[in-house]
Parts: sequence; C-alpha cells; structure tokens
Amino acid sequence: MTKTRRNGPAPARDLFTQRHARCRDRLSPAFKRVADYIAANPIEVLTLSALYLGRATGTSDATVVRAVQALGFDGLHDLRSELAAAYRERSAPADNLARTWAEVGEDTEAAMDKVIASLTDALAALRDGPVRRAMPDALKILHVADRIAVFGVGPTAHIAAYFAARLRRKGRRQLVLDQMGPALADQLLELERGDALVMLAYGKPYPEAEATILEARRLQIPVILLTDAPDEKPAQSATVVLPVPRGRSGQVALHSATVACLEMLLLGLATTDRETPATALAELERLRETTRPTRRAARTEADTEEEG
Repeated sequence: MTKTRRNGPAPARDLFTQRHARCRDRLSPAFKRVADYIAANPIEVLTLSALYLGRATGTSDATVVRAVQALGFDGLHDLRSELAAAYRERSAPADNLARTWAEVGEDTEAAMDKVIASLTDALAALRDGPVRRAMPDALKILHVADRIAVFGVGPTAHIAAYFAARLRRKGRRQLVLDQMGPALADQLLELERGDALVMLAYGKPYPEAEATILEARRLQIPVILLTDAPDEKPAQSATVVLPVPRGRSGQVALHSATVACLEMLLLGLATTDRETPATALAELERLRETTRPTRRAARTEADTEEEG
C-alpha cells in the first residue's frame, strides 16, 4: 500500500509522478516499495542517500538505484534534479527547502558557504541600496514617536520581540503585535495616535499584515515596512519601505539581514537621542545591582542576625 504523502502532493506535471503512475504495476515488489517511498517523500529524497533509502524501504542501495533506473532516470542525481525542477514554481516553505536541499545536497560546507554568501549579499544591499537611502526617513519617524509598535507574526515574531526588548533597554516605549488570527485584534486595540509602527512583513500579503496596516492608517500612524516584496500591496500603504532581502528567491528564508537592518535603526536612534538610552541603561544597571544574588544573600543574613 502506498504511504501517505508527508511532503505534500507533487505538481501535476511532475515527470516522476507520470512515470510512477505508468510503470508502478509492472515493477517488482522491491522496486515498487522504493518507488512508493519516493512518491510519498519527494522532498526528503532530495538529500537521502541510496543507503538510507534502502534501509527505509527494506531493500539495498543497489536496489534503490536499479528501481530509479527502472522508472527511466539515469540515477539518483537525475531523479533529484527532476524532483527539484518540479517544485521550482511553488513557494510554500517546504518547496523552498526542497530547492535549497537540491542545491547544497548533503555537503555541510556548501550549506555554510550558502549562508555566508547570502549574508554578504544582504549586507552589501543594506550598505549601498535603497535601505541605506530610506534609513534617515525611518529614523525621523521613530525619533519623534511617543511609542514604537513592532509587528511580526510566525517566524518573525521572535525577531519583533528582540527588537522591542532592545528598544526597552534604550528607554523607548514599545508595543509588540505578534498574534495571529482573531487574537491580533486585542493587540491592535492598544494602538494609538502618536505611535510609529515597524512592520516585519515578507512575501505575499496576508490578513494580519493587511489588518494592521488598515488600523494604522485609520489612526494616522506612520508605518515603516521591512519586506522582501516592495511591489506588493502592503508596501503601497507604508510611509517608508525598507526592502530587506531574505536570501535567494525561492529558497529557504534567512533572517540575518532583517536583524542587521533593525540594529541599524537601534543604533541610529541611540545616536540621535543619546540622553534617553544612557539614562535607561543607568537605570537598568541600578536595578541589576538590587537583584544580584550576593546582595540578596547578605541582606538575608543580616535580617537573620537582627531577629536573633
């Protein structure tokens, strides 16, 4: 029996799917187990070795290779190329991961080089591109804001929380908008005139981002949008757009450039208003002193002696 597909259905014109459907009934039992496993796990197969596939299907690595050849492919590399090509036009996270796996294979050095290359390209874009040119306008908005609201849902929620924490340490009032679905409505209730909104919104428009921008527009709150889709609808409503890349298009998203851009905003704010972060950090150090374990222990010991 064919296993339930774990990686989502393959595209209708996938050459492997066509050959599997046409040849399956003519395959030997061992070849059929291999073919069915590939059909059920097309993304995983992009990186699995013939030896692993043999163990997973109760066959051998040699049987795996012969099964792939029986389906009309030269070998595993040819099959992987076809599977990757079949997902080229799709943009779901699993498809992006599949394309990335197809490029780096099982080579960890290649994976590390890919991240470094992506970061190098992103930093170059931040240094010389439209982000650098738009940064002064973004800082002018944030500098005069009574409070800075930060929007980020899904994976970017953690980055939004980090940015808000850094703002808090620099003495700036902040609000995090990180809920999805109806729960976001409760957070949007807290928005008010005088706020500025920093939005982390990537890819195609989604309801949470659109609802947040709509509410910001209603309250006349300026929006600073970090996005890799500057031509999409949210960017048209933003006050300032910071087009931040997230790695190569159609592959796994890398967020290092987003963090770097936020760090630029943080340092820019601290530079234009030095008194506020200095005061906040001094207060933070005072509070840290009151919570050090050694001081708590000393006070406890002193209290005990007084009671005695």
